[in-house]
Amino acid sequence: MNQPKTYTYSLKPTLVTTSFHAQGEFAGEPTDHSVLLQSRLTSVPGPLLDANGDIPGAEGRACFEWSENDSFRPSQRTPLLEAKAESDYIIRTLIDGLREGTRYFYRLVFENGTEGPTRTFRSLSPTGDHVSFCMGNCMNYYPFMTGQPNGDGPVTATSEDKRLGYPSFAAMQRLNPDFFIGAGDTVYYDFPKDSPAQTVPQLRKKWHEQFRFPRLIGFFGTCGSFWMKDDHDFRFDDADLTGDRLPSATTGKDRFLEQVPMHTAGDTKSPNYRTHRISRDLQIWFLEGRDYRSDNQSPPDPHKSIWGEAQRKWLETTLLSSPAKWKIIVSPTPMVGPDRANKSDNHTNPKGFRAEADSFFHWINEKKVQNILILCGDRHWQYHSIHPSGVEEFCCGALNDENSISGIAPGDPASTDPQATIQQPYLYPNPTGGFLQVDLSPNSKGKSSLTLSFYDDTGKLLHQVVKG
Repeated sequence: MNQPKTYTYSLKPTLVTTSFHAQGEFAGEPTDHSVLLQSRLTSVPGPLLDANGDIPGAEGRACFEWSENDSFRPSQRTPLLEAKAESDYIIRTLIDGLREGTRYFYRLVFENGTEGPTRTFRSLSPTGDHVSFCMGNCMNYYPFMTGQPNGDGPVTATSEDKRLGYPSFAAMQRLNPDFFIGAGDTVYYDFPKDSPAQTVPQLRKKWHEQFRFPRLIGFFGTCGSFWMKDDHDFRFDDADLTGDRLPSATTGKDRFLEQVPMHTAGDTKSPNYRTHRISRDLQIWFLEGRDYRSDNQSPPDPHKSIWGEAQRKWLETTLLSSPAKWKIIVSPTPMVGPDRANKSDNHTNPKGFRAEADSFFHWINEKKVQNILILCGDRHWQYHSIHPSGVEEFCCGALNDENSISGIAPGDPASTDPQATIQQPYLYPNPTGGFLQVDLSPNSKGKSSLTLSFYDDTGKLLHQVVKG
């Protein structure tokens, strides 16, 4: 691999005078008044990996500058932040005191004065009447780069795609969303299967290689983001808290919080479940599906739980107190499905956690909580399903073609719904990568209308549902 001779590559990250941030910037957890800005200082410019297949970090100092004008006049700056090895050379800071519903511009500024590209995000507006966001998950690097599919989906990544990154991000950027929801499996620690990542350096490398792509850097430089973890970016396939297999549950939790801007730097105590008032008529709940779960293999009973008692109580309490017309619950794993019958790690599985899901759906109807929609990840196919209780679920599918698979329909003997009690208005006909877009806007009568759109990874609209 030919690199400019002025670049120095080393196994040991050192203090460098050049100013690289090969993974771009993120505006995480935007609210009506705050945002978490994040970058990572690197010793190589990217997107090419070094001789060890990594993007090495670099010690150094930098700050964030932000403004309501892209000219940065006037602007504000944070104090200089130090990139250290113990935090994987990631710098993250909370910007507070923002105005609601406002477009902000920001950039990384190195200690030597070098300014990074201008990025942007929009603060939330709890009183606003329009918002748009995209959601994706199951972004599997290994099949994408090698052409060895993880399922029966097509292999379409070109040499240009492997240089620029997943086409879904270019398609999402054209839609200009206010924010993105990463619903889990952002990286796959257990791929390739014959050499899974287990140590801290190996786990970190998965994030480095994923976020170096120009399409991802470009996309995340235009909007905010919310992050959730599932099994593959926690430990391994269907992982719970048990067992000695590496990585450990503690290591998996810590690495996720280190790599994504969900909490302030170093905060490992705040729960990952949270809710945000997105607009006047929309509130979103983000659930945590790994930190509190019972052993997957324990016998099914009413006490077997993915959420844990505290999260379940919080969810019900906040749903009841919300005045928002539309209440969207984002779950890393499906609650309605159907799924394949041979699994036991999610809410659709009779041998798994179905009792908890059924109990929750009963509670929704008992309390007469209206307009609840579930958006889920984990399943590698797109669908829209309706539970017998009336609760609707939209699954975004896998982000890349090579990680997509054919779905399973209600009534299939090999499904979790062999009796076809679930209605399924949409199941994509052929496996494809893609994503889900949600748009809230006033309709012709002045009332809020929610449009949920399924896209493939080229940006082709596959199916659309309008509510309200």
